[in-house]
Amino acid sequence: MLEDTTRIAAIVPCHNEEITVATVVNDLKKAVPGITVYVYDNCSTDLTSQRAAEAGAIVRKENSPGKGNVVRRAFADIEADIYVMIDGDDTYEASHLPEMIETLVSGPYDHVLGVRQDNQESTSYRPGHEAGNMMFNRLTGWLFQSQVTDMLSGYRVFSRRFVKSFPAISKRFEIETELTVHMMSLRLPSAEVPIDFRDRPDGSESKLSTFKDGFRILGLISALVRHERPRLFYGVITTILAALSLLFGLPVVWEYWQTGLVPRFPTAILAAALMGLAFLLGSVGLTLDGLRRARRETSRLAYLGLPAVSVPEASTSELDLPRQTLRQSPATRTSLAS
Repeated sequence: MLEDTTRIAAIVPCHNEEITVATVVNDLKKAVPGITVYVYDNCSTDLTSQRAAEAGAIVRKENSPGKGNVVRRAFADIEADIYVMIDGDDTYEASHLPEMIETLVSGPYDHVLGVRQDNQESTSYRPGHEAGNMMFNRLTGWLFQSQVTDMLSGYRVFSRRFVKSFPAISKRFEIETELTVHMMSLRLPSAEVPIDFRDRPDGSESKLSTFKDGFRILGLISALVRHERPRLFYGVITTILAALSLLFGLPVVWEYWQTGLVPRFPTAILAAALMGLAFLLGSVGLTLDGLRRARRETSRLAYLGLPAVSVPEASTSELDLPRQTLRQSPATRTSLAS
């Protein structure tokens, strides 16, 4: 079983979730007795804080709007051994949490992702969101040479060393992308557990905008590629500029070879400028790649300075959690980010 001193903290970001927050808090406490639930009221104008406090949660305020700001604040302030992140809209099944915690401990892993399964004819997983999520999964997997099934899922379990080594730069819904890329870039041990995903109750509305937040996520991926894979980012730009330089410059060189004259000076200057810029950006990419390696080594050492999730010698099947939810799902896919 888990040690009695093991601290499990659930972080529940909320903005105007008075209809659902009490249900989420009660379900978490029922699924994992002894869990400490922190509800972060993010600029709510309804009774979210009151309903959460009545349900037994610790309520804190985050006045900077955006889920990313909530996660950044919570990761910095909360001290625990195992962290749970779940939305306050009651779309995720809290009953899967014991299985996710068992998976984290039995690995041990640093990150367990709840992969949403659409099991309903009517679901809050809108077609636009599903298509965008699939696209981002494939794009991020290709860019960072690792695979993830549901990178935009808001239901995750983390080890302490994941949380305390995570920089948390994002402000809004891009935070899930940043969490995924952090796991990929440091090649942290991670697992995936399928979870049920249900509709919001009547009167509860989604705060996620398919296109607006989709473009934000795309912009974040671009920034993270530039930051985490500068050789790829600047290498692509260098190749494009060099190709344009040759496209414009080769006819000028050929003409000079044939006649000894350079009648098109503007084209020749443009070609030379493009090639010079290509060499400059290529050098920037190589320099930043060296800095990235040094920064990643530093991040890795900081990560290794924190203790891993520990479990006593007894089998993890003896975890002191509701047994009816502890069975390992056959569909659980464990993956190490390569």
